[in-house]
Amino acid sequence: ECPENEDRMIVSLDMQQMDKIKWVDRENMTACIEAGIVGVDLAQKLSTVGLCVGHEPDSAEFSTLGGWIATRASGMKKSVYGNIEDLVVTATMVTPKGTIRRAADVPRISAGPDVHHAIFGSEGTMGVITEAIVKIRPLPEVRKFGAIVFPNFESGVQCLREIAYRRCAPASIRLVDPDQFQFGQALRPPTEGAFAFFNEKLKKLLVTKWYGFDLEKLSVATLLFEGSKEIVAYQERMVYGIAKKYGAIKADENNGKRGYYLTFMIAYLRDLGFQYGFMGESFETSVPWSRTLELCERVKQRIRESCRIRGVPGRPLVTCRVTQIYDAGTCVYFYFGFLASGLSDPIRQFNEIEAEARDEILSLGGSISHHHGIGKHRKRWMSRFVSDTGVRCLEGMKRSLDPENIFASGNLIDFDVKPRDDGEKIKIN
Repeated sequence: ECPENEDRMIVSLDMQQMDKIKWVDRENMTACIEAGIVGVDLAQKLSTVGLCVGHEPDSAEFSTLGGWIATRASGMKKSVYGNIEDLVVTATMVTPKGTIRRAADVPRISAGPDVHHAIFGSEGTMGVITEAIVKIRPLPEVRKFGAIVFPNFESGVQCLREIAYRRCAPASIRLVDPDQFQFGQALRPPTEGAFAFFNEKLKKLLVTKWYGFDLEKLSVATLLFEGSKEIVAYQERMVYGIAKKYGAIKADENNGKRGYYLTFMIAYLRDLGFQYGFMGESFETSVPWSRTLELCERVKQRIRESCRIRGVPGRPLVTCRVTQIYDAGTCVYFYFGFLASGLSDPIRQFNEIEAEARDEILSLGGSISHHHGIGKHRKRWMSRFVSDTGVRCLEGMKRSLDPENIFASGNLIDFDVKPRDDGEKIKIN
């Protein structure tokens, strides 16, 4: 909604016509791409010439290159291709005081603090991202899915930690907790045919009776391998070998494929739920390995308790998954939702519950966000997370690049009213 105290004309800038690939440099394996291009269109256009960027967020159907940069986005295949800041060689941002762009498209520089990185995560507060030079790669020779079944979530996290330590992670490796696994199973289409029905029953019997897994506790990791035949074979051998040490069993490729593509359905399921009075949303964080399990459990407990206190009917849906792994920690993604019928103000109560979950995350050493960004929804925690001094740095950049507050989106932080040189005051949201 529009800011209450804004009396200027408000302009919404549509970048959809800036969707061109301006050039491709096969020698340096880079491409100059306009910022308005949508993720799936970028992937399709590059694939026609045998190339890819490899950035695949679950919003790829709607999100743009400029949006990825503006929010410091991360994709599902970051273990091979990197996060957006790893993929961009240089970006161009037009501000009210001039254009920010490096003088040379070099892989790295040492020239003081990297001002170029102020573009990443700026969320439309200082200028317009118009284009970027990004790294490209040949399309992978092999693309192969996989899945691993763990006796419990704890052993799955321990396995992922070793995979990160041994530097053998596939393009995507994501571990879902027991509740999210059961949720995914409930969404599977019904088994057709007597043989398929018998086969599913046999698999369940094998897991529970032969391996002794408890269906209420088991956790599943979905895998996507991309690369040359040799690299994929090496990663498979390493990953499945490490998993075996933690009591896991290898599942078939179709389970991994279903689990991977289920992520793209979540937003549609959320919207469908609204039609039946079910409110749901996701949020994420990054956390050190040493706090991952504790954070997952305590945040879920906090949400359940917050729902109970507010009289939320029934049992809320609260699940999590580890979606990305790093040397020093993980990205954890939470889904939660509840039936809103009978609540006096469900939107307010929903926001209060999420805020309490965010407080719990920060108290346990988690981050304010791994890749969703701040916007208006999370800016109340900015000073707590980046410090008051960090907030003042952001204010200084804002005043330097946009003193008239033309880009008055109100994202990231609230700015104080500051005097202009002529003594007249301007208000910065």
